[in-house]
Amino acid sequence: MMDIDWLGEVEKRKEELVRDLQEFLQIPSVLKEEAKEGAPFGPDVAKALGYILDLSSRMGMRTQNLDGYIGYGEFGDGKEMVGILCHVDVVPPGKGWSVPPFSGRIIGDRIVSRGASDDKGPTIAALYGAKIVKELGLPLKRRVRLIFGTDEESEWRCIDRYNESEEKPVVGFAPDADFPLIFAEKGLYNVALRFHLGSGGKTGIHLLSFTSGERSNMVPDYAEARLKMEDPRLMERIKETYLHYLKEKGYPGEWGVEEGELKLAVKGVSAHGSLPELGEHAGWRLAAFLNDLTLDQEGSRFIELLNHLFLDDPKGKKLEIEASDPVMGDLTVNVGVISYPGQGGEGEMVKINIRYPSSTHVEEIRGKILSKIGPYGGEIVKEDKKLTPHLVPKDHPLVKTLLRVYRSQTGDTREPLAIGGATYARSLPLGVAFGAAFPGREDVAHQKDEYILLDDLVKATAIYAQAIYELANMELVE
Repeated sequence: MMDIDWLGEVEKRKEELVRDLQEFLQIPSVLKEEAKEGAPFGPDVAKALGYILDLSSRMGMRTQNLDGYIGYGEFGDGKEMVGILCHVDVVPPGKGWSVPPFSGRIIGDRIVSRGASDDKGPTIAALYGAKIVKELGLPLKRRVRLIFGTDEESEWRCIDRYNESEEKPVVGFAPDADFPLIFAEKGLYNVALRFHLGSGGKTGIHLLSFTSGERSNMVPDYAEARLKMEDPRLMERIKETYLHYLKEKGYPGEWGVEEGELKLAVKGVSAHGSLPELGEHAGWRLAAFLNDLTLDQEGSRFIELLNHLFLDDPKGKKLEIEASDPVMGDLTVNVGVISYPGQGGEGEMVKINIRYPSSTHVEEIRGKILSKIGPYGGEIVKEDKKLTPHLVPKDHPLVKTLLRVYRSQTGDTREPLAIGGATYARSLPLGVAFGAAFPGREDVAHQKDEYILLDDLVKATAIYAQAIYELANMELVE
């Protein structure tokens, strides 16, 4: 392979690299289910896709937009193709940011914005890596295609659309996880549950509502309950008890009275749904307090089921779906959305995100969940993103090539990883996740004040440039 100063090439382009990322981050590309022609996931997601495709075109790539579902920029020639799979959509920002979440603002040594690390920063890094390879005129045996999805944080409908009509890369990576490399990913199962608890009696404190979370793949950082009672003295006692509870536990929270209803709110700490143990579930903080109140029959039943089936149980022991294997580790459960009562009178809703190792499978998990929720009038109303576990052997040329690239630029000899996150890499016949988070960095994906360090952005771009060049020339069979 040619001797190229990859980092030096990035430094020449650093100013425009950072500028383009900031502009990209300023597009609030959160999914909105308001499908229109050319914008199936809302106007902001469509705008983000348009931005990255326009940028690719200005870099001299051949571009294609597939009805707003997904797009790509491609360069080079050859029968086979290398794929770099990125995504332009982001999760909702949540609360508690120190700066506007879509400002793309530089604070000291970092860019702080929703999507900075997941996945707009790595996407721009990969695109600029490809730009460098193209501008240097390096010889390539394969075409290079950067694929930009729009529905990664939800149901992967963008990948379904791509597979309907487009060529699959023979090899590639997703810049949407960690360095040095992810060779194994757990299976993923999203399931929405509905509970029919009956109208019950209204004696006791009436639980009007309980809500927490926006997406199944985020640990909720906010929860709110509304209570109704006839005795104003009881309301005052509950308020005082709640304030004592918050102070004793050290939880940030608040209360208020609106139209005779008592509102109780508490904050938690968000985290990626694949790592629920790293977050502090706001819903569990509030449910634990409500569990000690004398609620009406239906409300009491709802809080009971939250405690009995889900509360403080990221390994799924209460649902009896606990599983583990030596490569992929433990099954995890994240209860990302709680809605009581359900919208439109459709029953109480709980949406959970399950990451499971290869020692179990979806049908086994599904059966156990049904048996546990049945006594509470529970049913499964929606299942999506059923992704089976994915693994590329450590001795495969793809893994060995990318590890060599990473090690040559960093000197870091760590071994590849297995994770609970689900990346687009699993949609390829031969795909792995490759960066852009460096070892030792805090996990900020899906959290408030998400950021990427400017130095890391530059280093990742250099690694991606070399990786693209070498994958486009790699022998797949040793």
